[in-house]
Amino acid sequence: MSRFAETLRTQRFDDYRYYHQSRINQSLHLISAAIFLVCYALLFKDAALAGLVGWLAMLTRQAGHFFFEPNGYDAVNEVTNEYKEAVKVGFNQYRKIVLLLVWGSAPVVLFFFPTLFGIFSPPADRIEFIRHVGSLWLCIGMGGGLFRVAQLGITQDLQTGLIWAFKVLTDPFHNIALYYNAPLALLRGELIDTTISTAVWTEDDAEEASRPT
Repeated sequence: MSRFAETLRTQRFDDYRYYHQSRINQSLHLISAAIFLVCYALLFKDAALAGLVGWLAMLTRQAGHFFFEPNGYDAVNEVTNEYKEAVKVGFNQYRKIVLLLVWGSAPVVLFFFPTLFGIFSPPADRIEFIRHVGSLWLCIGMGGGLFRVAQLGITQDLQTGLIWAFKVLTDPFHNIALYYNAPLALLRGELIDTTISTAVWTEDDAEEASRPT
């Protein structure tokens, strides 16, 4: 449990300091987290709707990363963007682009193959088609997560992958606790989180983060 807690803390801190410096990105993550909680509530009641809501949350989340997060040299952490992308435990930008391309192709595939080779019944109307898209999106999201866990299990170790999966599933709760004040900071004109450079980071943490992942 000690390694679980320490690895989880390191993954969360690296995610925060490397990829959430923009107050706009933090605010979008706050909105995304709230939408994800709705997705969680719907998951066992209406899986198709949960898939639609979940990807709405995902697009809100990724818009913050792609359009508002600084991508150049990270002066706060004194690392290049290439370094951050190389050591990213979860989905770096390349992996996110691949996942988003798969997500975007789902409605096209269902348009040409409405039953998806017998998995779905032929949609009776547009609403049912959209629900099929939602179900497929839910499978893509879950499949992408499981695929990354398997990758981490092969390239690092299974525990790292499982800890990352736990982090992703609990990110909505953690994001709300961490970024609840981001919109207020934006209203004050603060575009970059100035507290990152003064965040608590011990020598042991620095040694752990410097190891290749």
